[in-house]
Amino acid sequence: MTRWTETTLVFLLALAVAWGACLLIYRLILARLVRDETFWRPLLARTRGPVQLGLMIVAMSFAANAVRLPVAEGQALRHLLLIAFIACVTWFLKTALEIWMTLHLRRYRVDVEDNLLARKHVTQTRILQRVGSILIVAVGVSAALMTIDGVRQYGVSLLASAGAAGIVVGLALQPVLRNLLAGIQLALTQPIRIDDAVIVEGEWGNIEEITATYVVVRIWDKRRLIVPLNHFMEQPFQNWTRSDSTLIGVVMIYLDFSVDIPALRAEAERIVRGSRLWNGDVFALQVTDYTAREAEIRILASASNAGRAFDLRCEIREALLAYLQREQPQALPRTRTNLLTEPDDQPATPRVLRASA
Repeated sequence: MTRWTETTLVFLLALAVAWGACLLIYRLILARLVRDETFWRPLLARTRGPVQLGLMIVAMSFAANAVRLPVAEGQALRHLLLIAFIACVTWFLKTALEIWMTLHLRRYRVDVEDNLLARKHVTQTRILQRVGSILIVAVGVSAALMTIDGVRQYGVSLLASAGAAGIVVGLALQPVLRNLLAGIQLALTQPIRIDDAVIVEGEWGNIEEITATYVVVRIWDKRRLIVPLNHFMEQPFQNWTRSDSTLIGVVMIYLDFSVDIPALRAEAERIVRGSRLWNGDVFALQVTDYTAREAEIRILASASNAGRAFDLRCEIREALLAYLQREQPQALPRTRTNLLTEPDDQPATPRVLRASA
């Protein structure tokens, strides 16, 4: 009984020393050496868990070698310490990967007007970080399983994808693995990036989040569309901001043939040039088609992004509608009639005449 009491006290003393050493190190670093409270203090705080676990494992190893333990208990303790060491290394690598992502993304801002380069790096970094985290955890779990004799083959199968168990797991996880590989391909080729304006499954929205297996699209009415990652590698979709966020808004109006096109063009140009949404690049007003009753007129105006282009189109429609009602009411779409005199002095009957192009 005395021997077990002494052994317990030795292990408790080792844990206390490890805890005290971690507390002393972090208080010294955080209080004395690090002054940046916006980045470095939170960054060091995130590494406290792996460092404290590593110090505890080292202290327990010294304690296990300092005391005399029975062979079975000693082997079990050393095995647990080995698994804990593997978990500590896995945790540390995941934390190091997250720290690298934070350091890398500090140089890029997506809340600015010209954020194409920033969105490119943010997308690539986040996808690779998630894929890397999954791989680190998979290798860590495989290494831990390989230390146990009874389930060593499962660890080998998970790590090397060999054997019957590996084939079964591979078939069961085929959709996950396919999305994982699609994530790596998407990070390299980048058909989509964070905050890209896309049309997927008939819905218009912005890429809000890219995970290792799916993409979250924020629809314009604040709904969220969840799309599997491999959809963007296997199915066609529209990306409005692939190489440039600038878009050309299109406004279609249908007017009577009596419309004064030069006056309408001058008014539309005045509206566009006076709008804060126009980026000063593209403006055009053209008669693009005729129908039997009206003329089709197309107005083009560019904006810096999809949201501003939509608002600009609405602004043009509202201003032109007010102008037409005020200055050219005869140009609004209408149906022409002509009174034809019937024989034998019968009353005139209105008949609809279709205008021809």
